[in-house]
Amino acid sequence: MATAAARVAIGDSEFDRDTAVVPRAGEPGTYDTGLSAGWTIISAVNGGYLLAVIGRALRDALPHPDPLTITAHYLTASQPGPAVIRTQTVRAGRTLSTGQASLFQTGEDGREVERIRVLAAYGDLDALPDDVRTSAAPPQMPGYEQCVSSKDAPDGGPVTGSTAILDRLDLRLDPATAGWALGAPSGAGRMRGWLGLADGRDHDPLSLLLAVDALPPTAFDLGLKGWTPTLELTVHLRARPAPGPLQVALSTGNLAGGLLEEDGELWDSAGRLVAQSRQLARAPRG
Repeated sequence: MATAAARVAIGDSEFDRDTAVVPRAGEPGTYDTGLSAGWTIISAVNGGYLLAVIGRALRDALPHPDPLTITAHYLTASQPGPAVIRTQTVRAGRTLSTGQASLFQTGEDGREVERIRVLAAYGDLDALPDDVRTSAAPPQMPGYEQCVSSKDAPDGGPVTGSTAILDRLDLRLDPATAGWALGAPSGAGRMRGWLGLADGRDHDPLSLLLAVDALPPTAFDLGLKGWTPTLELTVHLRARPAPGPLQVALSTGNLAGGLLEEDGELWDSAGRLVAQSRQLARAPRG
């Protein structure tokens, strides 16, 4: 991980710059942004990064600070470059507000193309009750130093195209779920690892939206290769994360009809379950 001297504060990191949104003058609820090529994988912008960008726009538009639940439907693949986000406040209550948002880009014919549509409920994670009753437990995996970095991966893996996002992550995979990189997937449909941001920025609720979609897809552990495009992604945020890297565990139990689900759990350095996710994705075609 980045040393304490090298850590970047929340608000000053590349992630914050690349998810920044600017309110458009004269159009309440509308925000301009630029999607960075630094968060691409294969041929498209990463879905978790896109969700964080839209999550930031909704945070500005709604009276509450934190997404408690957020669901995105990915309609068309987003590309690096300018984009506009249009938000709408559906309801604003005392402890919870609900909003929706869509991200648009200009297509080749000059017309706006809707890329993503989101519905979310925002609240205040710091105001939630302290009572915890759970049977969930952090994933059983080696420590950070015993896990493998993406820099250790051999050439000729299942990803062809851009891997720019990996330069912005501090990702260490559990060796038990990294066999696919050596041509020996386990077939269990699991992916586990430690996850931080490369510049040392600690996680916050917005970066958790990135983190649920930042590991390699479980399809790789099933022996499949290529792009695994997300159709729908839902994230539940349960607590504000403590400083330090996350433990991320992903699994899929059913691939059928060319579609697979991927369930995720994110645990912080204090051993708390801070986020859960489920997404439906297309299985790689090649």
